[in-house]
Amino acid sequence: MRNLYFLFIITLCSTIFFACQSESSTGPLFEITFPDLEADTNLDGRIILLISKHNDEEPRFQLNDGPGTCLAFGQDVSAYAGDTPILISPDAFGYPIQSLEDIPSGDYFVQALFHRYETFNRADGHVVKLPMDRGEGQHWNRAPGNLYSETIPITIKSGASKHSIELSQVIPPIEPPEDTEYIKHIKIKSELLSKFWGRDMYLGAHVLLPEGFDEHPNVKYPLAIMHGHFPYDFGGFRVDPPDPNLKAEYSERFQIDGYNKIVQQEAHDFYKLWTGPDFPRVLAIKIQHANPYYDDSYAVNSENLGPYGDAITYELIPHIEKEFRGIGEGWARFLYGGSTGGWEALAAQVFYPEEYNGCYAACPDPIDFRAYMLLNIYKDKNAYFLDSDFKRTEIPARRDYLGNVTASVKDMNHRELVIGTKNRSGDQFDIWEAVYSPVGNDGYPKRLWDKLTGDIDSAVALHWRENYDLSYIMQRDWKTLGPKLKGKVNIYCGDMDNYYLNNAVYLAEDFLEQTTAPYYEGEVDYGDRAEHCWNGDHDQPNAISRLRYHRMFIPKWAAEIKNRVPVGTDLSSWRY
Repeated sequence: MRNLYFLFIITLCSTIFFACQSESSTGPLFEITFPDLEADTNLDGRIILLISKHNDEEPRFQLNDGPGTCLAFGQDVSAYAGDTPILISPDAFGYPIQSLEDIPSGDYFVQALFHRYETFNRADGHVVKLPMDRGEGQHWNRAPGNLYSETIPITIKSGASKHSIELSQVIPPIEPPEDTEYIKHIKIKSELLSKFWGRDMYLGAHVLLPEGFDEHPNVKYPLAIMHGHFPYDFGGFRVDPPDPNLKAEYSERFQIDGYNKIVQQEAHDFYKLWTGPDFPRVLAIKIQHANPYYDDSYAVNSENLGPYGDAITYELIPHIEKEFRGIGEGWARFLYGGSTGGWEALAAQVFYPEEYNGCYAACPDPIDFRAYMLLNIYKDKNAYFLDSDFKRTEIPARRDYLGNVTASVKDMNHRELVIGTKNRSGDQFDIWEAVYSPVGNDGYPKRLWDKLTGDIDSAVALHWRENYDLSYIMQRDWKTLGPKLKGKVNIYCGDMDNYYLNNAVYLAEDFLEQTTAPYYEGEVDYGDRAEHCWNGDHDQPNAISRLRYHRMFIPKWAAEIKNRVPVGTDLSSWRY
């Protein structure tokens, strides 16, 4: 009887609250229910409400930084038991329109999604609630176990209106890839990461075996490490020719019809090169290190993410080399990758200079924070607007090769803020902060800048400089670091990179080319009017060269290392 009384009071309070909202609000109100929620459930997470003008695809796949985005509004949920509906507050933060009350009258399609969080009791004493990756690579709109609604049409009119949405759907689990003759998949528990996070944490990798691996049981192989975003499998390698029945798909990015067929053809061509007579025989791997903040860890040690750099270098890589007959010495490992992977390749080489023997960093995330895209985080006061007494000019964040701007720094950060507070969006600016920033008093990363206003915290910027500004660290430590990096640093970037990443490369190049104690003996190169993902290929467009990392950099490394190995090193046994 007592429980019924409390249930009555809760329901009554909810009704009164909603009625008060309806009377005071001039915009639409949304009531979210969980019809199939199990008893005794306490959910933590984020409700994301999505509103679109069309239903060509579900609204959860329409949210982006460009002009074609849908609307989205976010609201945190804590210890929700499912006993009453969740009401989306009129002051729920939105993007690109910040308030529900400002949505123009009209016909729309609406969908809601609940992004689940888990509780972590970390070794540093902090308790945090974060979305654990579930095999999807930290994508809130595809994460298994997340609840979402059907897409429904609604009409928004002037004044208050009520709309009910049921989260009746569950995103299903993702089946892991299966081993093949050439590709093997491994997963290990990391003792270092498990200790930090207070629960079992794992690292994985997809391993591409060289041709003749079984026929040459006494050969040990170098290790080619490709860093990058979360790889479901070892993509870019295809034994079978392209599917003749594949329906051609248009690539908006490259403006090419049938690009999916090109991708399959390139993958099959690489298989033929890999198994041909002249390709160096190495182990090639792609690492899986998704974590509660992003689809990968940036492959360095971090106050917020834990010791991923050490875990990858000293746990995962030795395990792979032992399992698949790797040589297991620093001279026989090298790194390559683009964008996030480009930064990781250079960072791992800088932070572990004797554990790796060369990096090829293409279109890397900012490697000099004096050019953090278009920001100088050490001098600028605000990340969203140019300094001015009277004018508010937004700072761009994305352009095409002609300079046409499609998103600003404010746009991208406000979209992330809708997806998740406290760096929980699983997206770009949030992960940079999670990796580079110190831990805040609440256990979450300290903000480099206020996510709403863009005001920069200079103390956090200095922490970034001393620990993760790769260009600064190389200059600061070159006396001891330089001899260990000689011949190992290679950087490539388009001079019209979509995210202005070439600006940081220019600054790093200025130091590398001018220093003579010792001279770095590497390569820095730029693609004329080339956009993001340019990787040093002057003969092919981005659409093709981005598919050729393995075939470009593995032979290049094999040809260059003869002067960077111990005297008497065997460089022939793995070249059969």
